Amino acid sequence: MIEGINKAFESRVRLGIMSALMVNDWLDFNAMKSLLDVTDGNLSSHISALEKLKFIDVRKEFVGKRPKTSYRVTPLGKRSFSDHLNALEKLLNGLT
Repeated sequence: MIEGINKAFESRVRLGIMSALMVNDWLDFNAMKSLLDVTDGNLSSHISALEKLKFIDVRKEFVGKRPKTSYRVTPLGKRSFSDHLNALEKLLNGLT
């Protein structure tokens, strides 16, 4: 295994989720679904996996009478994703 590459971020959807959350304080489910162009079920399963790893926090609230679920990256998620990106950059630059 290449040092620093994290299998949790192998999927394009998880890469997209983490990338979006790294530049937004909070992002709601519908915005993320639209941004990544994925189905509800696909997004939900990837979010659940990242939440289980403690890479993202989930906030559930009501806006009016409608439920709203939002996400943000945790400090652990930021470190892990940054380490992953740094490892990819080293790999691409041939410095591994």
